Order: sequence, then C-alpha cells, then structure tokens
Amino acid sequence: MDQAVAPPDSEAPGSDAGGSEAGGGGCHGGRERMQAAAREAGGGALMAQLMRDYPRGPHEQPQSMCPAFGSLRIGLRMRRVATVLCGSACCVYGLSFTARFYGARRTVGYVPFNSETLVRGTLFEDIRDAVVGLADKALHDAVVVINLCVPTASGVPLDRLPREIDGVRVIGIDVPGFGVPTHAEAKDVLTGAMLARARSEIEQGPVQRPREAGDGRAAVALVGEMFPADSAGLGAMLEPMGLGVAPPLPAREWRDLYGALDACVVAAVHPFYTASLREFDRAGRPVVGSAPVGLSGTEHWLEAVGRAAGAGAAQIGAARDRALPAIRAALEGARLSARISLSGYEGSELLVARLLCEAGATIPYVGTACPRTPWSEEDRDWLERHGTHVQFRAALEQDLAAMREIRPDFVIGTTPVVQKAKEGGTPGIYFTNMVSSRPLLGAAGAAALPAIVAAQTRGAERYGRMVSFFGSAG
Repeated sequence: MDQAVAPPDSEAPGSDAGGSEAGGGGCHGGRERMQAAAREAGGGALMAQLMRDYPRGPHEQPQSMCPAFGSLRIGLRMRRVATVLCGSACCVYGLSFTARFYGARRTVGYVPFNSETLVRGTLFEDIRDAVVGLADKALHDAVVVINLCVPTASGVPLDRLPREIDGVRVIGIDVPGFGVPTHAEAKDVLTGAMLARARSEIEQGPVQRPREAGDGRAAVALVGEMFPADSAGLGAMLEPMGLGVAPPLPAREWRDLYGALDACVVAAVHPFYTASLREFDRAGRPVVGSAPVGLSGTEHWLEAVGRAAGAGAAQIGAARDRALPAIRAALEGARLSARISLSGYEGSELLVARLLCEAGATIPYVGTACPRTPWSEEDRDWLERHGTHVQFRAALEQDLAAMREIRPDFVIGTTPVVQKAKEGGTPGIYFTNMVSSRPLLGAAGAAALPAIVAAQTRGAERYGRMVSFFGSAG
C-alpha cells in the first residue's frame, strides 16, 4: 500500500476521569498530564531517558496490554527473583491476572497505597520495608520493584532504595504507561537495568558462572524472547564458525546475565531492546541486527555475525553451506500464494513477514507497535524492496485501515484486527499465538510458519459459510 491511515488524535476524550491522584488524573489522567506530574515530582531525568529510549507513538495510551506486564513477565520467569508491584489496586489486579493467564506460578508482591501515604511520603517507607522483608539470600538473588503510573507520576523514588540488602540485590524500575509505549519495550526496561547491575559486578571482580556454562568457545548472545528450540538451532548454525550460544536474554537466572555479557557478539533478534543493547555497547560488544530467517536473511545474518566475531571467510562459508540447503528445502516444501496483512506488538513482526515473503506470500502491509531502531533497518529495507509498507508505532486504526485497503486472503494480527477480519469472512490468526508456540529461525521456522498459514488459508471457505449462517447475530 502507498500510505497508512492517519493515527488517532493524541488527546483522548475523557482523559480527566480517574480520581485526584497524580495531579488530578489518576492513572487515567492522560499522558501529557501524567508526564508533567512526574517531572514536577522530580522525575525529569527519568522521563527524558524514557522518551529517548522509547519514542512515543501516535496514540494517547498503549493500545495493547499494560506495558508493565513485560517487566513483570521477565521478573516472574527468573529463578530466585522476587517481583513487587506498586500501583493502583485495579492495575495490580489486572497484571496479576494476566500473569496467571500466561502461566506464571510465582507470587506477585504488592505494596498498596492511598492518598495519605502518597502525600506524606510513607509509601516509599512501605516499599523499603517490603524489600527488607523479602531480602533473604537463601531464597533470592534479587528483588525487583516496579512502579506503575501513579507512583511514578507522584515521584516515589525507587533509586533511593538500598542497592543491596544482606547480599540480595534490589532493582527498582519505573514502567509507567505514559512513558513506556508497549509491554515488549517494558521487557527491555528490566533487562537493561539488570544488565547494568551485572556489568558493574563484573567490573568489580569474579562472578558466578552460568548454570549451563559453555565449552570455552566464543559465544553469541541472543536478545529477545524466542521459542526454546530456536537457540538450539542457532547453535548448530554457528558451530562451523567455532561459535556457541551464550545464555539468551531476557535471562532466566541472574548468573545468566554474566554469560550474556561475556559473549563476543550480540544478536539483536528483537531490535527494540535499546537500554539492554546500550549496556552491551558499554561493555565493548558489537551488535548485529536481524536474524536467520529465510534464505537471504540467514545468509546475511551468518556473514554479519561471522565478521563481527572475527571468523574467516572459509568458516562463514561452511556455516552457510550447513544452514542454507535445509532452509531452501523447507521453503520449497511449503510454498504460499496468499495475500497477507500482518501486524502485532511483540517486536518480531518484520522477521515473520520476511520469512513468509520468501515462502511466496504477498505482504503489502506490516504494522508493529514497536519503534524503528538501527537494528531493524536491515529487515525494513528488505521488506520495502519487496513491496511491503512497514508501519512502525502502528495504531490499531492503521492496521484496520490497511486490512480494508489490501483485502487480504489471510490476516495475522492482534486480537481486534483478527476479530474484524473473521467478522468479514477472512481467516486470521492471533500473532502472539502463532509465534510463541513455534520456531521462527532457520529451517525449523521455514517449515513451521508457512505451514500454519497454508493450513488456515485452505479452510477459508469455512469463514464465508459461518458469516452467511450467522449474519449479523452476535
């Protein structure tokens, strides 16, 4: 498509609803008002850094789930890490429910507050007391405290918490919806804060080895949540160059952070981890964008990683010779002829689109809620050269307008986009469900993702029958 629909107005109606907290708006007070309150409460430097790392989108507030879920998810998945939320009770309830929905089996800590504890400043003391109570070295390597919108706007100073209590690290972060646009980027907020602490610990002396330490080979650190089998597949691709795979990020255990920082090259598979990649840059580690998806993507990625790691031309050629034939065979066995609209908020949308294009699909539009970064340029350029309009910081309205304009055979998108497609008789699948339970990289990804699209498009007539049967009911 030639151009995207204009984004919605930045000032949403009803932005004054929600009570008297944080300068009169509560957590529904509107982005501009909440940002101003945070600056007035002494958070000017924090807001400036968030604006630099996560440039704002066109809409008033995030259009996906609460961004703080990204940080909460990372904390809950780590061994020996306690996670505590401080925010409005309704927000904490929603985040806890979502965490359970996605399979978390860990306790979510909560420090409640009211107008009095905010005004008197005793909320900070309550948080400190909660952290002290959790700081048990026998149970935890770290305690993570996450400020949501109202405590951030009210200036609750998590940076004044002790850095360590009885050998347990304390990591305090602010993840307000008016400062972090997506839950994907909130994963970077916590991962970046943890990497910064781990890097300072490495600089001070010897640190603990990762639980699954490598075999001494130079390693590549993978940044971005991936299907578990993808890491093993990448290890096989890298082996001809004498490289291994470092513990991936986001980490599953504190000591894994040391292993990632020890890597010789960093692969920004998800390109929006701005704060995390900044820590690798400070540690002197080169960063390579994109990922081994499809034939051209894999060939380019192996060459870029090999050069960054100092591998010779023969080693890079051997890696290509091992990886590419299997990918070529997988793509030839799963050819597509569908016209697809693709959108999501996970950050891997460009990679998925690139793979499906190589499988034969026509993809006029890709929308991602994440921002354009230097590490997404390779994929953006490739897609645009193949006729795809890439919309960074896409709003729901833009995704829907693109779908109406291109009239796709199949839709991959967020829940409201796929719902709208199915209402019109077009088959579709939720992006997160598609990519979270299947490999994306290498030959495994080339076989898995095109296969599910092919299966769904073969049953397209079912959607037409359902629309005809139900009509406007429901």
